[in-house]
Amino acid sequence: MPRRLTAALAALLLTVTPWAATPATAAPRAAEQVLTWTADDDITRYKSAPTQAVAGATTIIWENSAATGNTTGMPHTLTFDTSTEGYNHDVTLNILANPFDVNNGRHEATVTLTPGRYRYFCTIPGHGQMVGELVVTDGGGGDDTTPPTVNGAVSGDRDQDGNYVGAATVTVTATDVGSGVDTVEYQVDDTSFQPYTQPVRVTAIGDHSVQFRATDQAGNTSAVGSVPFRIVEPTQEDTTPPAVTAALTGDRDGDGNYVGTATATLTATDEGSGVASIEYSLDGGAFTTYANPVVVNTVGMHMLHYRATDVAGNTSAEQMAHFTVVAPPVEDTTPPTVSATVTGDRNDDGAYVGGATVTVTATDDESGVAKVEYALGTGAWTTYSGPVTVRAVGAHTVRYRATDTAGNTSTEQSSTFTVVADGTDACPESDTRATVIIDGDDTGVANVDTGDGCTINDLIDEHADYPGHAEFVRHVEAVTTALVTGGTLDRRQQGAIVRAAARSDVGA
Repeated sequence: MPRRLTAALAALLLTVTPWAATPATAAPRAAEQVLTWTADDDITRYKSAPTQAVAGATTIIWENSAATGNTTGMPHTLTFDTSTEGYNHDVTLNILANPFDVNNGRHEATVTLTPGRYRYFCTIPGHGQMVGELVVTDGGGGDDTTPPTVNGAVSGDRDQDGNYVGAATVTVTATDVGSGVDTVEYQVDDTSFQPYTQPVRVTAIGDHSVQFRATDQAGNTSAVGSVPFRIVEPTQEDTTPPAVTAALTGDRDGDGNYVGTATATLTATDEGSGVASIEYSLDGGAFTTYANPVVVNTVGMHMLHYRATDVAGNTSAEQMAHFTVVAPPVEDTTPPTVSATVTGDRNDDGAYVGGATVTVTATDDESGVAKVEYALGTGAWTTYSGPVTVRAVGAHTVRYRATDTAGNTSTEQSSTFTVVADGTDACPESDTRATVIIDGDDTGVANVDTGDGCTINDLIDEHADYPGHAEFVRHVEAVTTALVTGGTLDRRQQGAIVRAAARSDVGA
């Protein structure tokens, strides 16, 4: 969860509850006892939690921080149950904490506890196993002589005579306002008492009675209570197995393989007696009861078999899902390899006669080349789309670099060369206008002779054929850069000429 969203959620939760969290550095409120809950990266249980307390004013400390082992920034809540039957509902507590909130994950609240049992849990989806109980006594168990109050309730499908069809479920609840409930026991049809941990399901046809009792922390045991009921045969036998499906999720590559991890979620429905269980087998292993989505992160091909059984014992035909998990791609941290070649006619001194063509190439064996750039002299970087021809007389430097798809840029490299005029054709029809003019735009810069009878206007050659306007502007940049290097122009004059070229329609 993003830090900003987490902080916003924390603010919302603090708004709707009747208490306010205090900073970790604030002085503790006056209370007879302090109870501390902590959490770390686990979403199945609180790292530590109290189980016993005495009634009265109490400071609750809830800490989910780096200090308690939360290294991922995952939020958790501490929420007191205010609706489930059988628990105290007089404390409203709902604290969201994560290491990045304003209290660095440590919050306090002052409450008043009363004798009995409190149930607490985490309200964030996916944290359903983070639950526990707190037993509160009156602090003087020896004075408690009143046994708990215990009740039983029967539920299930009933016919018009009030009989339970196929099965009945008995739920037992107990409360004790003194020292608090210690144990709850039950027995079916006068068999033998055993600890009550969850609702009791009875499926045998006939008359039944479930007895129950409870004992508090002071040792007082209630009188035995009971609920009678009758179970009759279902009117129609269920012979249809459940329908079961699997949904695979995860990041996938272009071939449909799951990158790094695949998660299988199994779902079953049964319109008859209801689904009793779902089972799965991964890669030929033994069938296992399905409780949570199956996460597979082993690289390779996988086969998932699954089936479901209803309450009537009907099991579906085995279904199968086939998928492949591949390793995540290795991160590309290596920049491209880039090089340049200069070609053209050369004289005995190695200078290029009339012009030189620069060709830049780049390769990248990992994520691939995203772009190549070049710059003439100290000019701006320009995206390279094809060989660049430099005709301006003088010494030149071409800088070049490449960037790959992962964003890695190569070290800047350069090639230096010299262009000399073609002595057989040195501007026989020279442009001798007084100033440098491009497409009718007078720059005000003197159109001086640059050598070999050629003026600046001759070198710019606005009436030549250019592949496009951008290529013409780059040509003007190269010509004027060489003239600045040779001392014919200064930087201000070069800027005026290049801007005029950019404003023109030459090559458009």
